[in-house]
Amino acid sequence: MKRRFLISLFLLGFLANSQTFSQDYANISNQVSQTNINTYLQEFEALGVKTTGSTVNNNAYIWLKNKYLSFGYSEADISKDSFSYNGQTSANLIVTKQGAKYPNIFIIICGHYDTITGTGTNDNGSGVSVILEVARLLKNVPTEYSVKFINFSGEEQGLLGSAHYVSNVVNATNPKMNIRLVLNIDEVGGIKGQNNDTVTCERDESNSPSSNNAASNNFTQQLINCVRLYSPLKTNQSYAYASDYMPFQANGEVITGLFEYNETPYAHTVNDKYSNLDPVYIYNIAKAVTGAVQHFAVAGQALGTDSAKDLEADFRVYPNPAKDYLQLEFTNNNNQHFTFTMTSLTGEMIMKTENLKKIDISMLPKGVYLGTFKIGALQITKKIIVE
Repeated sequence: MKRRFLISLFLLGFLANSQTFSQDYANISNQVSQTNINTYLQEFEALGVKTTGSTVNNNAYIWLKNKYLSFGYSEADISKDSFSYNGQTSANLIVTKQGAKYPNIFIIICGHYDTITGTGTNDNGSGVSVILEVARLLKNVPTEYSVKFINFSGEEQGLLGSAHYVSNVVNATNPKMNIRLVLNIDEVGGIKGQNNDTVTCERDESNSPSSNNAASNNFTQQLINCVRLYSPLKTNQSYAYASDYMPFQANGEVITGLFEYNETPYAHTVNDKYSNLDPVYIYNIAKAVTGAVQHFAVAGQALGTDSAKDLEADFRVYPNPAKDYLQLEFTNNNNQHFTFTMTSLTGEMIMKTENLKKIDISMLPKGVYLGTFKIGALQITKKIIVE
C-alpha cells in the first residue's frame, strides 16, 4: 500500500456517535489469541514472495482457504473470484457469514494477501492475520447483518483484485450487492522496538464521488470508538488512500480502514519480515477489529438473548482473587457437558477442563487470566486473578 504522509491530531476522547461498551462484544474480543496471530504471521512469511499470479500466490490462496475450513466454515461459505494478470491467473477469496435479520446486506472486512519483492509479513500479512482471527472468533456468533471476509490479490499491481470484484461481483449481482460498510485492513504491523500504541483510522475524503463522505466519517468515528472500547490502543484519524477499499469508494460504497501509525520503512523490501514488526500490536488491533465488526454487524442479538443473560446470572466462579483452586457453580447445569478454559491476557492457552467444577490452580503463577465457561452454544468469559 502506498501512503501519503499526514499528521493528524490524536483523538483524546470519545467523539460524536460514541457507542456503549458491550460486555458481550468484549468477551469475544478478549478471546483473540496472541499465539494464533504469531502463527499466522510466521506461516504467511514461510510461504515466500506472493507475487500476483505466481505459484506461491496460489499456494497462499490454498493456505487461506484451509484456515477458514479449519475454523468451521464450509465449502459452501467460500467463493473464488478469479482474474488474469500478465497471462497468469490469480484469485480473491471470499468467505460469507450469513446474517440472521438482514442476510442480503453486507459488512465487508478485507485486505490483500499478495506481496512484492519480499514476503510482505507486515504488508499485508498483518492484515491477513487480523482478518483470520476475527473470522475464527465470529464463526459461531450470530449477527444481524451478513459479513464477508475477503482476501484480495493483485493489490500491489494497482488494486486489480478488488477492482475486479467490484465490477464482476458487486455490480454484477442482481440486484446490485447491498453493502453497508467496507472495512479495509492494510499494513498494521508497526515497528519492532517502537511504542506502537496508536492506530490510524481512515475515512473517505475523496471528491469523486463525495456523496458517501458523510457516511464514511460517521462509520469511522464509530470505528475510533470501538478501538478505544475493545483494545488499549489510541487512535489517529487520517484519510483513505491507495488500498483495496478505493474501488468500492469509487463505486459509491461507504468505506473505512485501519493502518499502522508508526509506518514501517520495510514495506516492499526483503526486510518486511516477522522480526521487524510488533506482533503484540497486531494482537491489539485484532481485538479492536473483533469488537468493531460485532458492532457494525450487530452481533448483540444472540449474545444478548435471554439464554445468554441467564448464563450470566447462573454462572459463578469463586473465590476471585484465588490462590489454590477455583470453584465453578452453574445452577441450571442439568448434567449438560461444559468446558472451562483459562488463557493468558495474550491469548495463550493455560488449561482446559471438561465437566470439572473444582479446578486446581495452585501451580499457576500469580497474575491475571481470562476464564471462559462454555455450555452448548453459549459462553461467558470472566477475568480471574491468581494471588
